[in-house]
Amino acid sequence: MGQGKVCALVGLLCSLALVACRDDGGGGGGGTDTDPMSDGGDVGDDDADDDDDADGDSDGGEPEEIPDGIGPMGIRRLTVAEYDNTVLDLVGDDSRPAAAYLPEDKKLPFDNDFRIQSASRVLIEGAETLAGNLAVETVEDPTRRDMVVGCTPTGDDDEACMSSFVESFGRRALRRPLSTEETAEFVELGLDYAGQGNDFYVGVEEVLRAMLQDAEFLYRVELGTPVEGQDGVFRLSDFEVATRMSYFAWGSTPDDALLDLAEAGGLSTEEDRRDAMSTLLADDRARRHVDRFHALWLGYHELPHTPELVYAMRTETAALLDRVVFDEPSSWLDLFTTTETYVDDTLAAHYGLIWPGGSGAQWVDYGGTERQGILSHGAFLSVAGNPGDTSPTKRGKLIRNRLLCEVIPPPPPDAPADEPPEGGAGDCKVDRYAAHREPGACKACHDQMDPIGFGLENYDLAGRFREHDDGAPECIIEGEGELLGVGTFSGPAELSDLILDNGIDACVVEQLYIYAMGRRLEVDDLPYLESLEGAFTDADHRFDALLLELVADPAFAYRREEQ
Repeated sequence: MGQGKVCALVGLLCSLALVACRDDGGGGGGGTDTDPMSDGGDVGDDDADDDDDADGDSDGGEPEEIPDGIGPMGIRRLTVAEYDNTVLDLVGDDSRPAAAYLPEDKKLPFDNDFRIQSASRVLIEGAETLAGNLAVETVEDPTRRDMVVGCTPTGDDDEACMSSFVESFGRRALRRPLSTEETAEFVELGLDYAGQGNDFYVGVEEVLRAMLQDAEFLYRVELGTPVEGQDGVFRLSDFEVATRMSYFAWGSTPDDALLDLAEAGGLSTEEDRRDAMSTLLADDRARRHVDRFHALWLGYHELPHTPELVYAMRTETAALLDRVVFDEPSSWLDLFTTTETYVDDTLAAHYGLIWPGGSGAQWVDYGGTERQGILSHGAFLSVAGNPGDTSPTKRGKLIRNRLLCEVIPPPPPDAPADEPPEGGAGDCKVDRYAAHREPGACKACHDQMDPIGFGLENYDLAGRFREHDDGAPECIIEGEGELLGVGTFSGPAELSDLILDNGIDACVVEQLYIYAMGRRLEVDDLPYLESLEGAFTDADHRFDALLLELVADPAFAYRREEQ
């Protein structure tokens, strides 16, 4: 294979640095074992400028008018979840193997922040092992093998079949058409191994092994075309736009239909992208990805319960999201105001709801309880606790950080943040937490958090209603809370109303944008965010409309070079 195409160990980093040079045959320096993002981006940007001059693309006409809101973007690596989704769609592997081999993705709250994705020996060796395992398992399974290869070879030297396989699979794996040179290199590799093994599929296995280690498979490389008169601004190709769209909508690679659209230049306009995104949202993968966005955002992607209870809780919340966003599209705010929920008889009993009879999960009215919307779900109420019990402080911080997008400073290094306040024998929980309200350095922050948590205190760490502290019937829970500066409340229903009264549009738009772009906000992003927030409000808070507007916005098709 050519330089930068068989990526194993240190070679993967070399390939990442060279990938931007693929069209002009240029050289490049080797990568390091730290962060490849700036190196890869710098090489690509320099070459893109050189190509523009060499090809004579600049016609001396009016400079391109670029939209506001183009933020900096580097090279994004596939997360563990994205890797698993991608190999499921490419080779039919549903074992979700990535977590066993790739580094764990930090969740801040999302798992795709490219600025903390660093190359490491664990990553490189894990990618090599995964590629080898997937290649072997795909070839050993005739159904998966035939789906991937797409033709029936006449012998181990069938160049036409090998070429067809390389071109079709390579386009889907690298998310762009292969060049003539690249195709020839992969075909040569495959036929060489096929000849040595007297078996066409030995060659297929080796091509799969190479492609699934390629830097452009593991990383979402965006080069684009330099915008005349705008230093560091690049217009993405339609294939790069297609990749942004598919990983935003599905958490996975573009399918053939989207790649065909990109190849035909069908993603260049706002209306093109809006239409294409509508098609992506009609796929069940979009439902799963919208659910995952909310689970990461609100913290319930992992729950401390039995598998059966976790499944019931996650099914409950996913059903509400499906109803509001996809099945009966309505205001996204209905997530917080709905008066019924989707439970089976076991979960209904867990919550103390009246079961209407029948079998299987169904929509059940909350009745005269204080429950309302997603903040009443066990999935949400299970988040932000201490071992064995709720934490009013952590629950309050979760509300402030995630639903109001407010920043609460971290506690002092010597503060026992993961332990509840100590008290005397027989002290009730509310009395122990009163220490946070005593004058001192901690009071200002705890006044922002603890009163919110105590307004949810009637609900334990599994979302069950309780009247007193666990194991202390003498400690009656009043359940009175306050969102400082907004109002008082009791229970999740009244808290939901207060949050909506305070305004949540800007926060959900901000969180969705962070998820889409894979990084924290920059000043450059603000016009984009303001435009999205206005569109969200104008569309009566339809979340599907917000998804469409995010990809249709002109700024979605550009990137700004990182400084």
